[in-house]
Amino acid sequence: MYFFLFLLTVASIVGLQTWQTLFNNFAVEQAGINGYQMGVIQSVREIPGFLALLVIYVIRFIPEHKVGALSIIFLGVGVGLTGFMPTYYGLIFTTLVMSFGFHYYETVNQSLTLQYFTKQETPLVLSRFRSISAACSIVVGLIVMGMLKVFDYKTIYLIVGVFLTAGGVYCLFIDPTKKNMPVQRKNMFLRKKYWLYYVLTFLAGARRQIFVAFSVFLMVEKFGFSAFAIAVLFVVNNAVNYFLNPMIGKAINKFGERGVLSLEYVSLIGVFLAYAYVDNKWIIAAMYIIDHIFYNFSVAIRTFFQKIGDSEDIAPTMAVGFTINHIAAVVIPLTGGLLWMLNYRIPFVAGAVLAFVSLVFTQLIDREMKLSGQD
Repeated sequence: MYFFLFLLTVASIVGLQTWQTLFNNFAVEQAGINGYQMGVIQSVREIPGFLALLVIYVIRFIPEHKVGALSIIFLGVGVGLTGFMPTYYGLIFTTLVMSFGFHYYETVNQSLTLQYFTKQETPLVLSRFRSISAACSIVVGLIVMGMLKVFDYKTIYLIVGVFLTAGGVYCLFIDPTKKNMPVQRKNMFLRKKYWLYYVLTFLAGARRQIFVAFSVFLMVEKFGFSAFAIAVLFVVNNAVNYFLNPMIGKAINKFGERGVLSLEYVSLIGVFLAYAYVDNKWIIAAMYIIDHIFYNFSVAIRTFFQKIGDSEDIAPTMAVGFTINHIAAVVIPLTGGLLWMLNYRIPFVAGAVLAFVSLVFTQLIDREMKLSGQD
């Protein structure tokens, strides 16, 4: 299972990193996208995440690991078509297809990881995959930088899309499952004992979407970063995260979920306020890297659930959690795009407020673990 998830994780990062590296410049230069339209596209991008709960019903007919492989195929098709549709509505369509693939893979990836690894192993595996993703992103960033010297956007998107589709087809023929695993419930439900997991997941989704939708857009529109400069930033960012990510799992095991998440939220308050009020592009670029470092701490939300949850609840709760994560994510980029047109600082101040609210709820983690008997 580790090898299987490794292959699909690499494929998903190749697709997402290529799409993200080029998208803002492609959208501005080729499609003439403005701030409001970018907010709409980013909202559309989160619709598949909002519909992740449908995975519960899909796995009634298709095994989880095959859903993961099929998701990568969808990701490849969406990425491959992006360059052929340089219009507002074309980008909405290709973004939707790409996003279905990425979000459905992430849903089953989280589920399979929590099912197949112990409570002590899971933080290490999750942080190791983040490190692997960072290393993969470095390679992708360097390749994209080189390809920009030779190919146009359309060709780069097509090459990567074909690669991803082929990888997904290959993984369809791999069976990494064990026969003695707990049978997962295949219906949607909410349980009172998981309320704090739901709240933290919701807030994380809302806060994260402000960053995803507008941080790079800020650098491109306000500070004039080129596609090449964005690619360089991504490489530097992932190089830093490659070395730091393995430490996160160890920190969770040593200091606990409450300590790790508290550090994340305190730091993100400062990061969002810097986005809003700092006018130096180098500081903004540094904030992007710092944001990514602390974003990786969010794996502690999932390890918190693993410690309080029942083993047969993992698959349905990950699917429901993904939907909860994307409830605000569907609305916030659109709302943020409208607020951006009034004043670009407003979405980032809202991000700081959400980080503070997350910090408050995080202080209840230890209490909930005691109530579940996991202290």
